[in-house]
Amino acid sequence: MGQAHLTSTNSYYEDFTIGDVMRHARGKTIGDLENVMITNMVMNTAAGHFDEHFMAQTPFGGRLSFGGVNLSVVVGLASQDTSENALAELRMDKLRLRNPVMHGDTLYAYSEVLGKTDGDDPSSGEVTFRHWGVNQNDKIVVEVERTVLIKKKAHWLP
Repeated sequence: MGQAHLTSTNSYYEDFTIGDVMRHARGKTIGDLENVMITNMVMNTAAGHFDEHFMAQTPFGGRLSFGGVNLSVVVGLASQDTSENALAELRMDKLRLRNPVMHGDTLYAYSEVLGKTDGDDPSSGEVTFRHWGVNQNDKIVVEVERTVLIKKKAHWLP
């Protein structure tokens, strides 16, 4: 019997090729748990996230999901394929929240491999991804670049 793996055997540094694009398998519908609970926890009390009566009278027609939640959902959906063998999150930048997300919207994630560089240690390397999330209508709602330090197979697999 072979050695059991706690993570995927195809998400190491060597498995990523610049230019590859992935559509991640799962989606996540935004509801009160994602928006109201988490938004309360970070003390974002803007009416746009909590006051349904007020927001119903705006061009949005209802409450908006907090952008930090939308970003977290998209990166979370991408993580199984992009950072399951990560040693460290190095940076996240170039964030754009392009369209509003409403309660009941379902988000899906995509990733593109933008770059790779060997790490200071021969057991790992940096991979830079562009992640983007779309809603159920294929409107882009989140874009972000993220660099992750990822294990190299030769140093971690038998």
